[in-house]
Amino acid sequence: MKISLKQKTSAAFTLIEIMVVVVILGILAATIIPQFIGTTQDAKISAAKAQVAEIDSALERFYVHMDRYPTAEEGLAALVTAPAGADQKWRGPYVKQLRNDPWGNPYQYIVPGTHHTTSFDIWSRGADGADGGDGANADIGNW
Repeated sequence: MKISLKQKTSAAFTLIEIMVVVVILGILAATIIPQFIGTTQDAKISAAKAQVAEIDSALERFYVHMDRYPTAEEGLAALVTAPAGADQKWRGPYVKQLRNDPWGNPYQYIVPGTHHTTSFDIWSRGADGADGGDGANADIGNW
C-alpha cells in the first residue's frame, strides 16, 4: 500500500463562487430593504398617537382633581410639577416625564381648544414641525 503525498484536495472557495454569493446577497438586499423604509415613519406616527392619548388622559385626570385644565401659561408642565398655589388639590405627577414627540419637537397645548372649544387641544406637528401638512407631516392630535 503506497500513499502518495502529491494528492491534495482543495477545500477553499473560488473567486467565482464568492462573487455569485455576493451578487445573490445584493439582489436580496435590493428587494427587501425598500419594504422597511416606510416602517420607521409609520412607527413614529403610531408612537405620537399613543403619546397624545396618554397626555389627553393625564389632562383629564388633572381636571378631575383640580376642577380645571392647566392654563396656557402653566402648559403641560402642570402634569409633572404642581402649579403655584395648587398643592392641596394636585395629586400628580400625572405623567412621569414630558417627552417630545418622536421627531424631537414639544407637544402643543391650547386651552380652550380650536377643535374642542369646551376643553383643550393637544397635538404633535408631525415630521416637519409645522402646523398642517399631509402624510408624515400631518398634525397628530386629540381630535
